[in-house]
Amino acid sequence: RRLYFDTHALVCLLEENGFTTQQSEVIVSALVKIMNTNLDMIYKDMVTKVQQEIALQQVMSHIGAVKKDMIILEKSEFSALRSENEVKITDEITKVRADNKLNLNLEKSRVKELVSFGGVQIASFCCFAFQHAQQDRALTQTDRKIDTEVADLKTMLESHKLDNIKYLAGSVFTCLTVALGFYRLWI
Repeated sequence: RRLYFDTHALVCLLEENGFTTQQSEVIVSALVKIMNTNLDMIYKDMVTKVQQEIALQQVMSHIGAVKKDMIILEKSEFSALRSENEVKITDEITKVRADNKLNLNLEKSRVKELVSFGGVQIASFCCFAFQHAQQDRALTQTDRKIDTEVADLKTMLESHKLDNIKYLAGSVFTCLTVALGFYRLWI
C-alpha cells in the first residue's frame, strides 16, 4: 500500500515540536496502523475496476432479463386485453347487427303493409284507370265507327240522290217522250 505522506518528515516534525524520537515513531506507526485499518475498511466497501465491470455485466444481464420478462408480460397482457376487447367488440357488433336486422325486418313489414294496403288502392285505382281507358277507347272507336258510318251514309245518300235525279230525269223524259208521242199521234 502506498502512503500519501512522508512518515520520516512527520517524525522529524514531531521531534521539533518537543516529542522524543521514540514517541514520534510510535505516534507515526499508530497513525500508519489507523490509516491502514481505515483503508482496509474503505477497500472492503470498494471494488476494483474488473469487479465493477463484472458487476455491471451482471446488472445489465439482470436488466435484460427484466426487460424480456416485461415484454413477455406486456405482450401477454396486451394479448389478454386484445382478446377481451375482441370479445367485447364481437358482442357489440352482434348486438348492433341484430338490432339492425330487427329494424330492417320491421321496416320491411311496414313497407309490405303499406304496399299491400296501397297495393289494393293502387290496384283498384289501376283497375278503375284501366276500365276508364277501355271505356275511352271504346267510345273513341264507337265515335270513329259512327263518323265512318255517317260518312258512308252521306256518300250513299249523295249517290242515291244522283241516281234518283237520273231516274227522275229519265222518267220525266220518258213521260215527255210518251206524251209527245201521243201528241203527235193525235195531231
